[in-house]
Parts: sequence; structure tokens; C-alpha cells
Amino acid sequence: MNFRRPSKIQERALPLLLHNPPANLIGQSQSGTGKTAAFTLNMLHRIDRTDLSPQALVLAPSRELARQIEGVVKQMGRFIDELRVATAIPDPSKRGVKTEGQIVVGTPGTVMDQIRRRQLDARKIKILVLDEADNMLDQQGMGDQCKRVKNLLPKELQVVLFSATFPTEVIHYANIFAPKSNLLTLKQEELNVEGIKQFYFDCNGDEDKYRILLQFYGLMTIASSIIFVKRRDTAAEIQRRMEADGHQVAQLSGALEGPERDVIIDKFRSGAAKVLITTNVLARGIDVQSVTMVINYDIPESKGGRADPETYLHRIGRTGRFGRVGVAISFVHDRSSWQQLQDIQAHFGIVLVTLPTDDWDVVEEKVKRVIKSSRAGKSTKEMMD
Repeated sequence: MNFRRPSKIQERALPLLLHNPPANLIGQSQSGTGKTAAFTLNMLHRIDRTDLSPQALVLAPSRELARQIEGVVKQMGRFIDELRVATAIPDPSKRGVKTEGQIVVGTPGTVMDQIRRRQLDARKIKILVLDEADNMLDQQGMGDQCKRVKNLLPKELQVVLFSATFPTEVIHYANIFAPKSNLLTLKQEELNVEGIKQFYFDCNGDEDKYRILLQFYGLMTIASSIIFVKRRDTAAEIQRRMEADGHQVAQLSGALEGPERDVIIDKFRSGAAKVLITTNVLARGIDVQSVTMVINYDIPESKGGRADPETYLHRIGRTGRFGRVGVAISFVHDRSSWQQLQDIQAHFGIVLVTLPTDDWDVVEEKVKRVIKSSRAGKSTKEMMD
């Protein structure tokens, strides 16, 4: 597959994952550093090829990430004769149909439902992987579902948790979920994503914010861009307005049905759609190699309206993959969003560069310089997430 050397997380995690007897692992590493390849290699190494029963289970927070992981497992597993890989994600056309694969990738609710209905035979599963584990264990509903799934699996189980962020309070839950784990974590100062140039626009209110986004469209289509917003209705409204202004954009949020979402993300992956407006449903794990720009149209915030640095880090990690350079641009338009951005900068110990809202030549020059340098970056085959 043209892998020449392991990334740092692979170098540290693989010996611990592959060691016998199998041990649990909690692994933290930046976005785009090869976590998926690491846990996939472990699964391919441990399954009994002569047994067609489900033996490894990966849980992901969204159908998009589950489908992406399935693609990586199939790509890496193509050197194994007749490897069976299946997804367990919401799909009305497969209601009542058994999920059969030696490796199964799914979302927690669907997997739990299928095991209970005996559509998924969990009796021989020996590896459980949670991707974006901090998000899965931290969310009330999803965390409960993950625990229930684990309780439906055999007691002798290797549990592997991976994420780019692990807040202190979540590490406590992670240690309960995966007891006696080998722990690979990053220091706070190592969390800032290198290679992603981070800018911001200081806008005069909501309407000015949209005006600047519209003006920015030409730069967004140089490669591919993701626009992150807080709410589903905002995503739909921006799509409506941009299309009315003659711009081609796609929109994906949890409000859409599963098959509809699949069509949109596949169009974005193929380059048929260059600009994607989405909510935090795509903030984690999604890897589209052509993405050079991420726009925080709304600053990510937690339930109390405070800044959410972890989500900010995951969002901007959709660009700058595999050691390449990317651009992240945040929009502030009032006192609240200004304070949230200040808090994010203080959290990571970084200073974002302001872009002028009245001199487009300067904006173009700064952004194009970064994008040009990213095209001269590393080969994407060197690493894989």
C-alpha cells in the first residue's frame, strides 16, 4: 500500500495493540496521523480467517465516519482472501436482514438494536474499537448506548479507544470503559494542529458575516471547503441563499435521511461538490483529502454557550491531513463569538491572524499563499487515517 514508515501514533500503539495476551488501549493522536490504520491492522491481525462470524466491532459517532472506516478496512483488507466487512448503520432497506462480516463497523444505536434482534451475532466478538471515543463516552445518549453494546459482548474482550482529544473528565470514563489500559495521551501544548494556518474575520453583525462568506466563495472552490455552522436550520438557510446568489454548494446535517446523506458525502468526496455546509455531525474523523479550507461560520460552543475548544480542534482537523498545510477561518460577529474565540486561543496558547474585511486583495494573497504551499506538501500515501 506504499506505507514507507509508521506515523508516531502507529509506532507507539501497534506494539501495544498486537502484543499477546491482548491488552486494552486508550490512544490519543492528532487528526490525520494514522489512528484508523493502526486499529485496522490490529483487527486484521487478530481475526480468524477461517471463521466467518463477526469477530471485531468498530463503533463510530456518525454514519459518515462508519462508512469511511469501512472503506479503510476494505482497502487494507484486500490482501486477505475473502475478508468480509459489514456496516451496521440506519438503513430502512436492510430492516430484518442479518449483518454478516468478520469485521463490523457501525453506530452504537443500530448495533445495539441489531444484537438484541439477533441480526448481529455478537458471541465471538473479541475486539471492540471506539473511534472518536471522547465524544462517544461524553454524550449522554451515545455513552449509554456504548456501555449497553459492551455489556452485550463477550467478557473476554480487547477494548481500544482512539480520539484526537481526551478531556480529563472523559479519561475517567474511558478508564472505567476500558480497564487496565495502556494509555497514550498528548500534553495540552501538543494539541494545537501544526500546519493549519488559522485566521479570523471580525464582522459587523450577521448580515456582514454572510456578505463576507459570499465574497469568499471563489477562494473556497480552489480545492474543497467545509463550512461549519451551529444549527441545522442555519445550514439549510445558507445553502438556500448561496444557491439563490448563483453559487453551487451542498448541505449535510442530521435532519437529512441516511441514504440522502450518503449521496451528498459521496459527491463531496468525488469533487462533484466543492463546498459543503454542515453541522458538527462532520466535525470528527471525516477525511476528504482535497479539503484545504475549513470555515467556522459559527464558533463551536458547548451547551452553556461557552467556547468548545475540543470541537474547534476536531473541525479544523478536517484540513491539513497527513502533515499537509490547510487553512482554517473563523467568523466573529458579536461580543459573544469574540469572547469564545479569545477563550479558544487562550486554551491552546495560539494567536489567530486577523483578515481584513475591506481589502480583498490582501485576503486572497494570504490565503492563496497557504494553499499553494499545501500543494507542494507531502505525498498523501505516506500516511493514512
